[in-house]
Amino acid sequence: METEKHQKAIRASYLSMGGNALLAVIKAITGIFGNSYALIADAIESTTDVFSSLLVLLGLRYSARPPDENHPYGHGRAEPLVTFAVVGFLIVSATVIVLESIENIQTPQKVPESYTLIVLAAIIIIKEIFYRFVNKKSTETQSTSLKADAWHHRSDAITSLMAFIGISIAIFMGKGYETADDWAALFAAGFILYNAWLILRPALGEIMDEHLYDDLVEEIRNVSHTVPGVIETEKCFVRKTGMTYHVDLHVIVDGDLTVNKGHEIAHDLKNTLLRELPDLADILIHIEPDNIKHSN
Repeated sequence: METEKHQKAIRASYLSMGGNALLAVIKAITGIFGNSYALIADAIESTTDVFSSLLVLLGLRYSARPPDENHPYGHGRAEPLVTFAVVGFLIVSATVIVLESIENIQTPQKVPESYTLIVLAAIIIIKEIFYRFVNKKSTETQSTSLKADAWHHRSDAITSLMAFIGISIAIFMGKGYETADDWAALFAAGFILYNAWLILRPALGEIMDEHLYDDLVEEIRNVSHTVPGVIETEKCFVRKTGMTYHVDLHVIVDGDLTVNKGHEIAHDLKNTLLRELPDLADILIHIEPDNIKHSN
């Protein structure tokens, strides 16, 4: 079931994919006719971005499916899995750029046309705008795959900046600096690989249920204390599934209460948490009596 968050992320993904496709064509045409391999390399990276954005879109749609018999926790883990695929695209594109750059450095090259700088300047600005927009949406929706897509735009802006610097050197320094364009592409590949790691790290933490949500745990504890009958909260474990969270919470209540009353408190607490913290998909509450020793 697609929530408002999913719809917002999907719209951002469509925009991202369309922008990447258009810019890839512009870069390729300008690079071929302007004698710039850095721009052609940039076009290759943007082309992989189109496919990675498509993967993100498919992942977002799949992760929106409701829980079923085989997936009682939902399908949200499709998101970090898609992120791994996006990282794979980044690594492949960086490898292609490195190989082609090394080959071109060893081959006599023409100096790129000066108008390629104008195109690159426009691309850098556009890509940075795309990055900021998609990154904002990824923060609003808490989507790791959309965050990866945003970093694709940032890496594209960086490769375009490197190309701009390399072409500028080749044009203004003249003879003997023709390969500056290719060195720039090579240097940009290093940035792409670095960004791939930045994207991979949080997705890896999510798939491994790494504890990364101290602020959310604090919110859960604060809300819990407002529920009548809750004396204290004990263990609180949070795991992210797509754009939502699953919580295991131990709550301390009066040990002399009946089972029915403890059950009632647990239900009141769960309903309150789901109402106050809409990012929570489900909460498993364990009731502990206050007359035994507890450990966190």
